[in-house]
Amino acid sequence: MSMENGAGQEGEYRVLARKYRPSDFDGLIGQEAMVRTLSNAIEAGRLAHAFVLTGVRGVGKTTTARIMAKALNCQSFDGPTMTPCGVCDACVSISESRHVDVLEMDAASRTGVDDVREIIDSVRYAPVSARYKVYIIDEVHMLTKQAFNALLKTLEEPPAHVKFIFATTEIRKLPVTVLSRCQRFDLRRIEPDVLVGHLKGIADKEGADIDDGALAMIARAAEGSVRDSLSLLDQAIAHGGGHVAGDAVRDMLGLADRGQILDLFEQVMKGETAATLDNLRRQYDRGADPIVVLSDLLDVAHWLTRLKVVPDAGEDALASPAERDQGRDMAAKLAMPALTRAWQMLLKGLGETRTAPSPIAAAEMVLIRLAFAADLPNPADLVKQLKQNGGAGAPAAGSPHGTAGPGAPGPGPSAMTGSTAAPPMSGTGPARMTVTGATTGSVSGPAAGLAAGTVAGLAAGTVSGAAVVAIRPDAAPETTAPFPPPATYEGLVDLFRSNKEVPLAVVLSDHVRLVAYAPGRITLNPSARAPADLSLRMKQCLKTWTGMDWTIAFSSEGGDASLREQAQARQQQIRDEAMAHPLVRSVLDVWPEAELISVREERVDTVDAPPDAPSDTGEAAYDDMGDAALDDLFDL
Repeated sequence: MSMENGAGQEGEYRVLARKYRPSDFDGLIGQEAMVRTLSNAIEAGRLAHAFVLTGVRGVGKTTTARIMAKALNCQSFDGPTMTPCGVCDACVSISESRHVDVLEMDAASRTGVDDVREIIDSVRYAPVSARYKVYIIDEVHMLTKQAFNALLKTLEEPPAHVKFIFATTEIRKLPVTVLSRCQRFDLRRIEPDVLVGHLKGIADKEGADIDDGALAMIARAAEGSVRDSLSLLDQAIAHGGGHVAGDAVRDMLGLADRGQILDLFEQVMKGETAATLDNLRRQYDRGADPIVVLSDLLDVAHWLTRLKVVPDAGEDALASPAERDQGRDMAAKLAMPALTRAWQMLLKGLGETRTAPSPIAAAEMVLIRLAFAADLPNPADLVKQLKQNGGAGAPAAGSPHGTAGPGAPGPGPSAMTGSTAAPPMSGTGPARMTVTGATTGSVSGPAAGLAAGTVAGLAAGTVSGAAVVAIRPDAAPETTAPFPPPATYEGLVDLFRSNKEVPLAVVLSDHVRLVAYAPGRITLNPSARAPADLSLRMKQCLKTWTGMDWTIAFSSEGGDASLREQAQARQQQIRDEAMAHPLVRSVLDVWPEAELISVREERVDTVDAPPDAPSDTGEAAYDDMGDAALDDLFDL
């Protein structure tokens, strides 16, 4: 493996990531597909004029670009070659980033049109000493839209002596017009076993004694990045003083022991809360980060799930034989619903732990929650049993389960045994539930409810008997609804207003047209200003007030005018009638500039009036109005 400037200047230390940077394609690991494509293109004389290299950090994008520049301009050969010599003036100067015809530009700091214009102006000139003028633009996705547009024409039809090589970690940020003009190479993450072998060879060259377990931990932490792994190896060698053990790397990285992580996952899935918390606390006291522990538990849940569907997934190069055996045993015992539930709870708990003021406390609460959930029955099996037996029948599998929670002494089913027996339950709720057993004994108490076939909890009471076989709700006491269903739509709006749901009352009055109404069923034609959750909010309120479920449908056509429009129409009609009255017309004739401010409907109280008393309405009412009343009506 040839490396770039292996020793550096005498007395100057160079970090491993720079000291062992590959200087040719033979030293580039994990990118065989790209090397084969370039090799065939050079042999066939089919080299493209522009390349884009993409991949995660530290997989060799910039290194590959420099090697390609050497391959194009090596002076030891008459043309491009896949094996640059590395000793000619061109190869040496390119390795040292000082070749006049190989120009590297960092697009993260030079993002504008002016920077690209310099490239456009210089491409017309032939190379000074090299075969090709090569432009390497790193982090090319950082260029502005205007800069990309300025580059398009040159990128599509560059001079024959110009080659472009772009490198980026964000390939999706590149315009499609740029991608269509380039030959794309996706650099892969380095496989763990390949990365371990690479680190082992470098450690031997450095004279460092390093354990295989330590190398595996470094490779796992690097996540397929060669640069990250070499930086960690450099730090580990310095940390261990030449001898690197697994415990030292674990302490350096703040990792938890892989075996302890598997034990922790097994304990939490068995519902052993006390052992789970003790294991987590011991790892925390040794320096393990709670966030890293939960992340490792997520990896275990994913690994075990893969083992159930793809048994070959157990051949993990970073896992020891003992870990593989333990993983296969756990995967065989755990049901798929339990694994998927654990994944969801750990994923949610990881986010909570990252934002919690005390990560260790948040991690403990996540594991406690998961441990108690491990004893829950499989919802699908429970619903299936209830359906098969009509709600009262076959015994559930599993042994009797006491009222003690996870971690308490005594036998009990858990996710690790695949049991579907009912869990220990506690909680309160509005309904009363009764659980009957195959033998004498029962549980009764307030229940939190039955959701998706799973009992959320039952409170006071004890369980006796062989198994829980049926769950039925006791007859609920009859309750009287606070309000009867309104007979009219106007009454419905008044019901919302009287219960202080003014925003909904305004919407129903002003922004909704009534299509059809009957107590319990409404069809509305809402306007664009009606809220999107109008139906849900109405159903919730009406259910609470009337005690019945309402059906609320929406229609985009038809419907009467809104209540507000109807009220405005009535007001306009009254005003028109008032304006047409002879008395009002006579007043306007006398005072032409007078304006009718408002019209009030006079309600005459006739309770105490004699039976033969004439009604004071119509024209007589206006005739009896005094000057004060006229002053109220007109602005004179």
